[in-house]
Amino acid sequence: MKRAVFAGATALALLTAGHALAESVTLQIAPEQRTRIREYVVQERVKPVVVKERFSVGATLPADVELRTVPDTWGPGFSRYRYVYSNNNVYFVDPADRRVIQEID
Repeated sequence: MKRAVFAGATALALLTAGHALAESVTLQIAPEQRTRIREYVVQERVKPVVVKERFSVGATLPADVELRTVPDTWGPGFSRYRYVYSNNNVYFVDPADRRVIQEID
């Protein structure tokens, strides 16, 4: 019985710690990278997503919002993420849970 309680408590602690780590993901984006990303969005005429509410870091995007693939030119550190262009901002999104992890304004 004690082992089952201990195992349950351990599992809960690991889940809680994993959730906290997932929420604290931030990308380190140098100013020149920000400029390159903004220039790409303008030059490629990326169609902005129109939504009623502004996205924010930590928000989960609705399923109907299309996530775009990050181009290789943005660097290998961004390849696991997707992005959305909306309200003149670029948002990096974790495709696993559709959470916004970084905003470039």
